[in-house]
Amino acid sequence: MPSTLTEATDPWCLRPGEAADLLRGHPWRRFVVLGDSVAEGLCEPADGYPDLQWADRIAAELRAVRPELAYRNLGRRGLRAHEVRATQLADALAFEPDLALVVCGGNDAFRSAYDPDAVDAELTAMITALREAGADVITVGMFDVSHSPAVPDALRAGLGERMRRLSRHTRAVAERLGTLHVHLTDHPLVADPSLYSSDGRHGSARSDAVATAETLKVLSTHLPHP
Repeated sequence: MPSTLTEATDPWCLRPGEAADLLRGHPWRRFVVLGDSVAEGLCEPADGYPDLQWADRIAAELRAVRPELAYRNLGRRGLRAHEVRATQLADALAFEPDLALVVCGGNDAFRSAYDPDAVDAELTAMITALREAGADVITVGMFDVSHSPAVPDALRAGLGERMRRLSRHTRAVAERLGTLHVHLTDHPLVADPSLYSSDGRHGSARSDAVATAETLKVLSTHLPHP
């Protein structure tokens, strides 16, 4: 369902110039992204919102403050958490990042056999390796896609329970390991159908705009603003 808003009028998005204010003086020079389709960027276009994907938007805003910022997105659709670690962590570490975004587990939670402890172990391994290499790490509790109108009613309750469980577990891992955590699962818009794509698995460009705003606010809390 399309939103009647645009990013310029959406109260949950940033105003012109706000991103620069939030990120003023940020120290990061090498930003890497690991994950699945959410990291790669498969959001569906929405009228009034840019098509630039969430991780690319974060990189663009970081680069607007530091034009020399190096950016690499390793995200690939369809991967489960253990596949993200197996195929992306070594390349991420070789990039020598000082900021990393890790977002995965959604493809695990789409399965009825979702094992939260196994996903936690994969997240822990990736976050620990990146932190030990000197990177600040961003983790994410994703929007609960079970609210998408495209999700069949028969699957909605089970999917919602697993998505919320994934979010709770990810936040607990984040608190234990000291990441910069972006919690979107309980966002006031989580049940708004305009956030979701027609495939029942991903978000719309509006969701990426809202996620960008929330991510930059979390990054800002890490900076020594006066």
